[in-house]
Amino acid sequence: MAQLLLEIVTPDKLVLSNSVDYVGAPGLLGEFGILPNHIPFLSALGIGSLMYKMSGKNHYVFVSGGFAEVSGNKVTVLAEVAEKPEDIDVERARKAQERAKARLEKAQENIDFARAQAALQRSILRMKVRDAA
Repeated sequence: MAQLLLEIVTPDKLVLSNSVDYVGAPGLLGEFGILPNHIPFLSALGIGSLMYKMSGKNHYVFVSGGFAEVSGNKVTVLAEVAEKPEDIDVERARKAQERAKARLEKAQENIDFARAQAALQRSILRMKVRDAA
């Protein structure tokens, strides 16, 4: 059976490079899935859980921002942030969630509402990826 080469790269490092059977990722316009022999494809990434299937088992990586490109049987993810479950600092994510909730509850005019919502979403999804592992 054909496989895909999945490479996840951030500005700092290569996070993952594996042969996989399937990749599902959060696009800005919704989630998308990639199987071997997919047509060439380019999508902006949203915030969420990138799932890949390897040897019949699901694996997860938290991603935030960036792009995914499919060319041939290769999926290249260029993400602003990408963290494997074992690299996620749950306590840091929990504190970020508390800070974001506090900012949103104050609802003052001088806060950046969209930024606080994005921070809340990132912290929640990080913990979901960690718990899924």
